[in-house]
Amino acid sequence: MRKVPWFGGAVVAALGVTAVMALVVAPPDVNQGDAQRLLYLHVPSAWVAYLAFGVTAIASILYLLPRTRSITWDLLAGASAEVGVLFTGLCLAVGSIWAKPIWGAWWAWDARLTTTAILFFLYLGYLTLRRAGGSPDQRAKRSAIAALVAFVDVPVVHFSVNWFTTLHQQGTVFNNKMHVEIHGSMATTLLISVAAFTLLYAYLVVRRMSLLELEEGLEEREIAQAIAERLAQEGVDAHAGIQMETV
Repeated sequence: MRKVPWFGGAVVAALGVTAVMALVVAPPDVNQGDAQRLLYLHVPSAWVAYLAFGVTAIASILYLLPRTRSITWDLLAGASAEVGVLFTGLCLAVGSIWAKPIWGAWWAWDARLTTTAILFFLYLGYLTLRRAGGSPDQRAKRSAIAALVAFVDVPVVHFSVNWFTTLHQQGTVFNNKMHVEIHGSMATTLLISVAAFTLLYAYLVVRRMSLLELEEGLEEREIAQAIAERLAQEGVDAHAGIQMETV
């Protein structure tokens, strides 16, 4: 995969702007105080998790379709899922830190929290399945099916605050009334943090795909070498058998 030298610098710059906006420019919330600043990590992490698992689902469908089947889609699905699991874990951790001063507890068996935890473990299982044995095609097909099954939980997570009575607040931007409940520098900071985390997601996926392509090529070379060594050994054995018969 082609390297983009400026990409990493752009990600660092975007994250730096986000930090300044979140810690200096945006004011503390009237009710939550400085704890509200954690939401500039929590919300974009949740968004990136949705995005990552959505990309994994689309790439999995493209692999399962015979006309578009390519190992690149499988590698993209795996790389995106890995980044998605990372950001889902970050979302849960930051949410827990925020919940302690606001809810008075690190964790509650709330519908949003519980379905998000289930999502985290579903994709951990998906990543474990990718490391099971079999040919690349077998691995890709079973992983693609597992990815589509796991993705069913994504809309459940998102709409859980509407379907159930929960401690978790309704969406600040995407809610039932589609009424944005954040304004001014807080809204600007949230927008910048979402953009920065999206850039970070893209950067991590690109880098991870490069590594996966190298691993895939190494695996193919090892298989080819093993086959060549096996054929060479069979040739030696056959030649030795002919010589013994001649004697």
